[in-house]
Amino acid sequence: MRVSAHRADRVASVLFHFAGWMSVAILAGIFIMLLLNGALVFAQITPLEFFWGFQWNPAAFETPHFGILPLVFSTLLVTFGAMLIAVPLGVATAAYLAEVAPVGVYRLFKPFIELFAGVPSVAVGFIGITVLAPAIARIFGLNNGLNALNGSILLALMALPTIITVAEEAIRSVPDTFREASYALGANRRTTLWRVTLPAAMSGILASIMLGLGRALGETMTVLMATGNASAFPNGFFDPVRTMTATIAIELGETAQGSTHYYALFAVGAVLFGISMLVNILSERIARRYRYKR
Repeated sequence: MRVSAHRADRVASVLFHFAGWMSVAILAGIFIMLLLNGALVFAQITPLEFFWGFQWNPAAFETPHFGILPLVFSTLLVTFGAMLIAVPLGVATAAYLAEVAPVGVYRLFKPFIELFAGVPSVAVGFIGITVLAPAIARIFGLNNGLNALNGSILLALMALPTIITVAEEAIRSVPDTFREASYALGANRRTTLWRVTLPAAMSGILASIMLGLGRALGETMTVLMATGNASAFPNGFFDPVRTMTATIAIELGETAQGSTHYYALFAVGAVLFGISMLVNILSERIARRYRYKR
């Protein structure tokens, strides 16, 4: 029996190691493929023009422009706006559900939050076009509500279920002895939440924020439908924008294979992959710092 159990553990260990390294290999293969294809664009244009150019207009008849800067800025602008909305609202909702909400309220809201995570992005984009965009145009006196603000609000809604679910689990995982020690020192529930529970769960909360950030950063259909798809450099949240994901989705299927435009889109994908990887590395470093402080 012991030999059989030991053998089963060995097999499980080998399978888990294989799955982990296979995931790493697949991600590395995708990144290398993007790099190799994207690097071919620099045979036609200079890296300075690609990374620091202020115009993305591959369809120009005389001189096509492949400046990625407006696409990068638009992506970061929409993502920043989404996190500005989703982080405080998501963490506050998670804290309420984990620490304050009565059982009846929790059982009512929790399924809705989890179900909203499965709503297709095209449905969210449709709501942005038909409901949110006219409301933004009417409230702010704009001609068109398809802009960065619309995309930020929709991405915040899509990131909220992830942030709430993961942050709530992190808050619930804080040992009750932490809260009891705080109450024993005379602190009330609010002080215990802000000074003890949330700091103790900070690594999990940061993980939830980074997962929500990844969802917003990589979203395609919603921003494609609701942000106006203007590749010009935006001046603020009221301007139409085009993100990197939307650019790839719109243009790749209609681009001649082997052309400068084709390889430029691969380079855009490599930049987006690099930004996502950088965000994950930074989040892991921050989470590790807070985790060790505990």
